[in-house]
Amino acid sequence: MENTAIELSEKGKKAFQDFDYEKAADIFSEAAELYAKEENFLDAAEAKNNLSVALLQDEKTKEALEAVKGTDLVFAEADDKLRQAMALGNEAAALEGLEDFDEALQLYQKSAGIFGDLGESDYQETVLKSIAAIEFRRGKLQDSAATMLESLGAVKKPNIFQRLIKFLLRFLR
Repeated sequence: MENTAIELSEKGKKAFQDFDYEKAADIFSEAAELYAKEENFLDAAEAKNNLSVALLQDEKTKEALEAVKGTDLVFAEADDKLRQAMALGNEAAALEGLEDFDEALQLYQKSAGIFGDLGESDYQETVLKSIAAIEFRRGKLQDSAATMLESLGAVKKPNIFQRLIKFLLRFLR
């Protein structure tokens, strides 16, 4: 019996949760192909994003970038801003892994902006921390501190440690 694309997506998620990233990638790739054959381009793009994340976890960065490229445009065309921002973040993560920091920063910033517009503060915080890490690696300490401060500002209920860091980062600006 042949699996449907939906069944494959669920199996891929299970393999990913079991830390079997290679198996997850194979399954997500097959799901993306099935969705595309069905002309279900939104779910195909979602499967490609899942494929990209699995490939990144399996340290196959170039393949991860190839998988995710253009999926943000599919989501943008469907006016699915949340998945568009996620796709941009996934593409940025692959670019960061390939040390294309300029392009990664641009996509991370676009992703963070969309998450901010949507009020998705948890996602925005994660993306802003990725931006801060790149800035820090590049020796842009003030920019990094400002971005970290911005990421902490996205936290709805900061814990004591986050409040302390936020207080200390204000002195670096």
